Amino acid sequence: MNFLESIAPVRYEGPQATTPLAYRHYDANALVLGKPMAQHLRLAVCYWHTFVWPGSDVFGQGTFARPWHAGGDELMMARKKADAAFGLISRLGVPFYTFHDTDVAPEGANLAEYRSNLSAMVDVLAQKQKETGISLLWGTANLFSHPRYAAGAASNPDPDVFAYAATQVFSALNATQQLGGANYVMWGGREGYDTLLNTDLQRERRQLGRFMQLVVNHKHKIGFKGQLLIEPKPLEPTKHQYDFDSATVYGFLKEFGLEKEIKLNIEANHATLAGHSFQHEIATAASLGIFGSIDANRGDPQNGWDTDQFPNSVEDLTLALYEILRAGGIGSGGFNFDAKVRRQSMDPIDLLHGHVGAIDALALALKSAARLIESRELEQFRQQRYANWEGELGQRIITGDMSLSQLAEHAFVNDLQPKPVSGRQEWLENRVNAAIFAGTA
Repeated sequence: MNFLESIAPVRYEGPQATTPLAYRHYDANALVLGKPMAQHLRLAVCYWHTFVWPGSDVFGQGTFARPWHAGGDELMMARKKADAAFGLISRLGVPFYTFHDTDVAPEGANLAEYRSNLSAMVDVLAQKQKETGISLLWGTANLFSHPRYAAGAASNPDPDVFAYAATQVFSALNATQQLGGANYVMWGGREGYDTLLNTDLQRERRQLGRFMQLVVNHKHKIGFKGQLLIEPKPLEPTKHQYDFDSATVYGFLKEFGLEKEIKLNIEANHATLAGHSFQHEIATAASLGIFGSIDANRGDPQNGWDTDQFPNSVEDLTLALYEILRAGGIGSGGFNFDAKVRRQSMDPIDLLHGHVGAIDALALALKSAARLIESRELEQFRQQRYANWEGELGQRIITGDMSLSQLAEHAFVNDLQPKPVSGRQEWLENRVNAAIFAGTA
């Protein structure tokens, strides 16, 4: 019997459902703000945590022992993994998947084997997509796991490593285009430093900027129509990474003339590691015009590392989705479950429970965020709070019509004595809770 073959497809059964594996809130075709829920969320299952990770950690070996993890010909195991992946994704009723190049194909002993293996598996994936109707949300290249990348990929002190990494991105981006991928993601897994004692910060940033320019040029050369995305992360595995957060990446993109070419794939757990909220990172990216897509997960506040747990906080997700809806929606991005079951969750069915619970949490949050959009209470308060900037003084300041000395004279002549105004944070938070709990009654 194939992996999870005995499990029936997960269906929407409504809030009163008693079936353990049923959607209580995610109804793919239900309209939210005039658009089907599936189109708002564009859900994706990731290859690496779900089908590649063996359940190991720094203190212990793997606990999962999936049928494709060991034994037999590597390409045969990769095909077996693809069977399992598309089988599970089909049972979830999720429209998309995501992968690193070495998740779907064996890396091989050299670049010739790498290219041959990836080409063979692209054919397999294309056939799977055709059979199931599942599409590729985005592809990417693993430029962090192999020892060659211990000192980074694009930022590496050895240009041979830079060239090797470029070969992987060249191949992975081409594969993404062949498979009709909607996006291509770049995460600088080791683009940072462990110590400044051996690091040339200016050189490494320049190398990284050049690498991104090469990727953009290749995108246009092959006619790839999808978005290019960078995924910010502040640290881990390095002590400091150059893609620290949304604002930092925007500064980097501006420096190298890439702010119109590359957007952001924002991960919840990376946001909190940077000392921000998930909501903050989305709002910042949207305000800068570089919001692209989401890696949906969460961290554990009692752990100081990237635990990649399935998201289950409806409040956090509501605030995130509110910012996404305010910004016009997810576009060609989506919600990719960059999340893994716990190491002790060894039964294959735990993979389904993790995804089903997270999908329902997102669905509830989407409906709550839609209520906030429809009520316009938060938006109206925000507009009222800044209303004076639309007046004569505010507009003259913004348009550069007043110098510093003129502003000083204006304040003196008019004897300005502005009084503080309540930000009403508690009332605003209560309105968010009211929107959330309205869907649980």
